[in-house]
Amino acid sequence: MSRAYSDLAFTPAVRAMQTRMGSRSAYARLDQADNRRDALTAHEAEFIHERDGFYQATVGETAWPYVQFRGGPAGFLKVLDAQTLAYADFRGNRQYISVGNLAGNDRVSLMLMDYAHQRRLKILGRVRLVDVQEDPAMLARLQLLQYRAQVERAFVITVEAFDWNCPQHITPRFTEAEIEHAVLPLRMELEQAQRELALLRAASQPAP
Repeated sequence: MSRAYSDLAFTPAVRAMQTRMGSRSAYARLDQADNRRDALTAHEAEFIHERDGFYQATVGETAWPYVQFRGGPAGFLKVLDAQTLAYADFRGNRQYISVGNLAGNDRVSLMLMDYAHQRRLKILGRVRLVDVQEDPAMLARLQLLQYRAQVERAFVITVEAFDWNCPQHITPRFTEAEIEHAVLPLRMELEQAQRELALLRAASQPAP
């Protein structure tokens, strides 16, 4: 875990619970770490680029959290620089809960999952909403030409902290594309075996 993430996530109540449960000493060293590790590296950028969805949490005026799954083609969440993420907000069911929440509280939490390899990246940041008319250049940068969806705005996220979470208890799951990639060698072997079998059968037929 990074110091930047612990500074935000380890509230006094959290620290008290860690002390009660005996884990505070394992995390106390983060308080003295000089490197806050709050800038995304090439490792995080590659992981983010490969994702086709993530979970996003905001908090409304009632103080209730709202968690939403945001999906699209792999790479729709873009790393603009070491501390900036952005994505095009496609029109959905038009409830606008996340957008409304962010109008009063710009804090956001993202959780990006790689179920197949049991990896999880958590990000805390602040969101700036950009309308289509406000910054056409930004929206053009985020537009996905081969994805037919109406873009209403851009979510521009300033990263304040991130953490690679423990893989324990992540159940491996696989997308259709991942399964297809995994079985492709078997499919090719089967097709080759079928061709060889057809040749053997043809060769075994008696001459007319």
